[in-house]
Amino acid sequence: MKHLHILSEAADDLEKARDFYESQEEGAGNYFVESAFSELNELMETAGMHPLFFGYHRKLFKKFPFAIYYRTNTDFIDIYAILDLRSRPGFLDDVLEERVK
Repeated sequence: MKHLHILSEAADDLEKARDFYESQEEGAGNYFVESAFSELNELMETAGMHPLFFGYHRKLFKKFPFAIYYRTNTDFIDIYAILDLRSRPGFLDDVLEERVK
């Protein structure tokens, strides 16, 4: 089984989203994080099966308008971003392009 490698920028994405949801309603931030971890655990079984967007596999969240952008190699599933799909379309491409550098 491959191991998850969450880049620091993706961890920051998760933290920002948690803070946003917590500011909307108490407890919603923790619920978002629990959902994210559930999606990441599922990804360990399904990595590579998701469609490609901007050169990354994209796994959609079931309960939130977010996606995990990742790439796989022999040993790892590299998580590059956890982004809100409600962002302007060019934003997603810009963020992912910057994170490859």
